[in-house]
Amino acid sequence: MATVHLRIGDLVWGKLGRYPPWPGKIVSPPKDLKKPRGKKCFFVKFFGTEDHAWIKVEQLKPYHPHKEEMIKINKGKRFQQAVDAVEEYLKKAKGKDQTHSDDKSKSDKGRKAAKPMKIIEEDDEDAFKGGSSDKQVKDDPHFHHFLLSQSEKPASSMEPITKRLKIIEEDTGSTSIQAADSTAINGSITPTDKRIGFLGLGLMGSGVVSNLLKMGHVVTVWNRTAEKVQSKCDLFIQEGARLGRTPAEVVSMCDITFSCVSDPKAARDLVLGPSGVLQGIRPGKCYVEMSTVDPETTIELAQVITSRGGRFLEAPVSGSQQLSNDGMLVIVAAGDRSVYEDCSSCFQAMGKTSFFIAGEAGNAARMMLILNMVQGSFMATIAEGLTLAQATGQSQQTFLDILCQGQMASTFVDQKCQNILQGNFKPDYYLKHIQKDLRLAISMGDSVNHPTPMAAAANEVYKRAKALDQSDNDMSAVYRAYIH
Repeated sequence: MATVHLRIGDLVWGKLGRYPPWPGKIVSPPKDLKKPRGKKCFFVKFFGTEDHAWIKVEQLKPYHPHKEEMIKINKGKRFQQAVDAVEEYLKKAKGKDQTHSDDKSKSDKGRKAAKPMKIIEEDDEDAFKGGSSDKQVKDDPHFHHFLLSQSEKPASSMEPITKRLKIIEEDTGSTSIQAADSTAINGSITPTDKRIGFLGLGLMGSGVVSNLLKMGHVVTVWNRTAEKVQSKCDLFIQEGARLGRTPAEVVSMCDITFSCVSDPKAARDLVLGPSGVLQGIRPGKCYVEMSTVDPETTIELAQVITSRGGRFLEAPVSGSQQLSNDGMLVIVAAGDRSVYEDCSSCFQAMGKTSFFIAGEAGNAARMMLILNMVQGSFMATIAEGLTLAQATGQSQQTFLDILCQGQMASTFVDQKCQNILQGNFKPDYYLKHIQKDLRLAISMGDSVNHPTPMAAAANEVYKRAKALDQSDNDMSAVYRAYIH
C-alpha cells in the first residue's frame, strides 16, 4: 500500500472509533492543545458539525480518491449534509482561487505563478457547518457529538479551547475521564441485535422505553408497581414491546437488562428480592442500573451480579420526564466498559450524550448525586428568590424576566419559574426524589468529612415541602415550603 502524504489544508475522510468515516479537513490545532502521545496523527475539523478530533494517520484517507466509495457505504441524512458542505466549501475555494489567479495575472504578467499553499481558513465556519443546512443540523435534538479525553493536566491545556470548541481526542493512554457520544453521528441509529430488557416504567423509564422501541430495539418490559403493571405495559406492548412476568424472567430472556427505579431500597429489592434479577442472571448477562442511588448500593449490586458471572454497568441519567420523552437525557456510566460499548445504540436512543467515568463502580453514582445536589439546591434558591420578591412587593414576573436575561438564563429556570407562577406542579421530576438525592449527597459528603452546608439547608426546605404533602408534585413545588 502506497504511503499517503497529508498536510494542513487537505480534505480527508476521518475514522473515529465506532463511527463511520466522516469528511473533514486537516487544520492547525490551537497552540495550547497538546498533541496525543504515540502514533502520528492530525487535527481534523469535520464538515457538517462543530467537531474537531486528533485522528491517527492510518484512520485518514484523502477525500477525492475515496469519495464514491464512502458515499456508497454511508446513506444517512447528516452524512449527506456533510458531503454537501464539502462541495459548498470547494466551490467557495475555487472562487477564491480564481479571484486570486486573476489578480496575480494582472500584477505578475510574465512571471510564473507560485503554487497556492493549502491553508485552513479558521473563520470560514459556514463551509464546515454546511451553510444553509446548518440550521437543520443544530435543530436536530439527536445531533450532539463529542468525545473528550481529560489527561493528567487538563485545566491549563484544555480550558481555553473547550470554551469555543467541542474537542475529540483519541485515547492517549493517560485518560482518566472519557465522555463518549450517545447519538449516531449520521443522525440515524442502527439498533443492536441484542435483546433488551427494561425494569421500571416511571417518569423516566417510560420515555426511555418509548425511544428504544422507536429506534427499532427489541424490548421486554416489566414494572414493579403491581397495580400499574398492566396499564403501563399494555401501552408499550401496543408499540411492539414484549411483557416479562418477573424481573428474573426478563433477565433470563434478554441479553442486556436496564433498571430504573426510585431509590436504593427499590434497586436492592429488584435484584435481591423474590423472583428478582439475581435469579435470572447467568454468565454473560448484562445488567445496567440506571437508578440514582448511593455508591454503596451500586457497589453491592455490582458485586452480586458479577458473582453470578453477570456483567454490570451503572448508568444513572440526568434529566426529567420531558427530556426522557424527547430522548435528550445525559447518561453518566461507570463499571464494565465493554457493557457500555454494547449499550451504544440504546444510549443513542435515550440520550443526547453519554459519559463513561473510569475507575470503580460507584463513580457514576457519586457524580450523579453531586449533579442532583447542585440542581436541587439551585431550585430551592430560585423558589426563595421568587417568594422574597413577593414579600417585598416586587413583581415575580419581572424578577423572572430579569433573571432570564442574565447569566443564569436557562430553559430549566424559565420553565420551572413559569410553572410556579402558573401554579402548575405536575411532576417532571418528583420532589421526593430530589430530596432523596440531596439526602444521599449529604451522606456522601459526611463519609469523606466534606461539608455540604448549602445542600443541607436546601434539604430542610424540601423536607418541609414533603410535610406539606408535596412529595408527588414536581421539584418546583419546593416553592410552597416558603409560603406556608
